[in-house]
Amino acid sequence: MIYITRRLYFNATHKLWNDSWTPEENKRIFGPCANENWHGHNYTLDITVAGNINPETGYVIDLKEIKEIAEKHIISKVDHKNLTLDVDFMKGLNPTTEVLAIKFWEILYPLLKRDNACLYEITLYETERQWVSYKGE
Repeated sequence: MIYITRRLYFNATHKLWNDSWTPEENKRIFGPCANENWHGHNYTLDITVAGNINPETGYVIDLKEIKEIAEKHIISKVDHKNLTLDVDFMKGLNPTTEVLAIKFWEILYPLLKRDNACLYEITLYETERQWVSYKGE
């Protein structure tokens, strides 16, 4: 078994907010992330696929294919967007890094499934100091 990773980047804005809470409670829990005028991040997305090398190609999966799939189904939908307002698969969800990672997994897992390989891990960096890793569990 071998693991390969493709890294992509996107920029997006969002606001963390729970409509059932008061503005004071939202600010207490989410701090500056509950800014009524939004805030943004320069995200880094690592997509890791695990599998066995195809003896004909020498690849587990072509990294270009991971990039093309991710750009079409994720990056094009989130880059320079408001995650709270503009992204269809985030409607009704609080756009935390955790929720984003799970949604990205749900989108990518069936698209990256191969006879010899499958999606292993999504790692989403909100900043260089904080990130989430998700393995579909």
